[in-house]
Amino acid sequence: MLLCPVRECGLKLVREGSRVVCANGHSFDVARSGYINLLQPQDRRSKEPGDTVAAVEARRRLHDRGVTAPLLRAIAELAQLSGGDELLDAGCGEGFYAGNLARESGARAHGLDISIPAIKAAARRYPESEWIVANADRFVPYEDGAFSMVVSITGRMNEDEFRRVLRADGLLLVAVAAPDDFVELRGAGRDRVDRTVETFGRRFELRERRRVTTVAELDAAGVQDVRHAIYRPVQRGAAEGMRVTLSLDLLLFGVRR
Repeated sequence: MLLCPVRECGLKLVREGSRVVCANGHSFDVARSGYINLLQPQDRRSKEPGDTVAAVEARRRLHDRGVTAPLLRAIAELAQLSGGDELLDAGCGEGFYAGNLARESGARAHGLDISIPAIKAAARRYPESEWIVANADRFVPYEDGAFSMVVSITGRMNEDEFRRVLRADGLLLVAVAAPDDFVELRGAGRDRVDRTVETFGRRFELRERRRVTTVAELDAAGVQDVRHAIYRPVQRGAAEGMRVTLSLDLLLFGVRR
């Protein structure tokens, strides 16, 4: 399913031992933890793009606390995945959503993210799934029609590439932050639904829309983790616990005929 990311190549990548290679001889190593780095120099804007180690670890602790469990349940209910599905998570972070969706449904999960720390964490926690370092804003390194579902959880929005890798009857599930998401820490946000529907409007049509909201009582350490996760300055010294709102708008799209 994987394609070579080298420009003007795009041939299939085949596993050969601890690497994947294409017919043109381009080769990429498989890391010890199982992920593959397909990120090309021209596809990064910095030496260490994407989430930092601190942000990845903070999100992992929040997931492990159960803070995001209601969000995962709502996404799973809308996705309705089954054992025969091939799932792509574009902008998968440390793999919480794709990894758990696959484990609960039996689907095969594939995750893309530009952050090496995030993909490394995903590969270690969910070794049964496939994890790739790549810039999904530029190129999704998979064959045409490879997936029955693509999900983007507050992540990438590449309409053309998502359509290319989806089957004709495939579905796209996009989650965007609702206006009250983390409202206690960053204030009220804007409603992103109309803009997101417009973004995908040429190739996709909206099938269903849901909002899922949950509230978590966090101690001081949990609040610091949220600040790391949403890129707010982390307070030094003593901090106070507080109630924090998490809220997503879930948008399910079908391929436009």
